[in-house]
Amino acid sequence: MDRHETINPSILYYGTPVIILSTLNKDGSTNLSPLSSSWALGDCLVLGVGTQGKAYENLCRHPECVINLPDASMWRNVEALGRTTGSSPVPEAKRQMGYAFCQDKFTAAGLTSQHSVQVSPNKIAECPLQIEAVVQHIRLPEHTPFMAIVEVKAVKVHAHTRLISEINRIDPEQWHPLIYNFRHYYGLGERQGENFRAEK
Repeated sequence: MDRHETINPSILYYGTPVIILSTLNKDGSTNLSPLSSSWALGDCLVLGVGTQGKAYENLCRHPECVINLPDASMWRNVEALGRTTGSSPVPEAKRQMGYAFCQDKFTAAGLTSQHSVQVSPNKIAECPLQIEAVVQHIRLPEHTPFMAIVEVKAVKVHAHTRLISEINRIDPEQWHPLIYNFRHYYGLGERQGENFRAEK
């Protein structure tokens, strides 16, 4: 058995799916923000959103979004958004890290804007899964003022047809999410097993 050692890592991105969050700008255009912090339970999702970015500002003003899930092949598109911000002027902390203002993030990332069905922000056509959602609650933790915990409810889910195995079911053999693993991009390996509640 391997031996453990106590460490103090600067980050704890231990491997979560990447999402690209669509939010509505004040001028009616759509902002795109790559996020690495999200989880879902039923039709509710929880997002970790930095309070200095455009996504947080937009969600506070217009409580709708689209959670676009890229597959593993789209990591370059995601990375193209990495140093962009929809905020102008660029917040000082982001400016010092090399961020630059970008009005049209779809073009910057080589992505295609697609109208949503039930919410105002546009979807990303290339993303195999798209979840239109409405904000239910935004909380600012007292111990971490630079991060917001955003609770949303899914109202429409769209999937590329190649992912659909039966009505309302995603084929896990066809879905290969992009994973953010200690600031590196990964896909999934081969299936190791299944949960007792897995859909057959």
